[in-house]
Amino acid sequence: AVLQRVKSASVTVDGQLISSIGRGLLVLAAVSRDDTEKDIESMANKVLKLKLWDDDSKDPPARWKSSVRDIGGEVLCVSQFTLHASVKKGNKPDFHQSANGEKAKTLYEKFYTRVGELYETDKVKDGLFAAMMDVALVNDGPV
Repeated sequence: AVLQRVKSASVTVDGQLISSIGRGLLVLAAVSRDDTEKDIESMANKVLKLKLWDDDSKDPPARWKSSVRDIGGEVLCVSQFTLHASVKKGNKPDFHQSANGEKAKTLYEKFYTRVGELYETDKVKDGLFAAMMDVALVNDGPV
């Protein structure tokens, strides 16, 4: 997965807004052919525990001390199978490390659901699996 700290992010499909969040994390999640449910559980926990924000209650603020959960932020999960592409040979991406569609959908949906279960379902949003999505974000960083 690729995590991006954002001020806001959204997913649009065919001109229709599917999901949007304010301050939080945009998670581009990919499922490899070797991934298991155990990997999905680990990834869901990592997304919510990763310390990407400062603790502003300290003076001066303590760097890298707060997670998305700590700040009450939102999470936007987007399936992004191209993260497993290899470009070692030639100029065309090779997707052999990506899970097949059925496995990818099953594990991605388990990941998205698990993030919501571990956090707050109303703060966890989703894109549209296998759709051509316009993903927009306003970086909070670069972090």
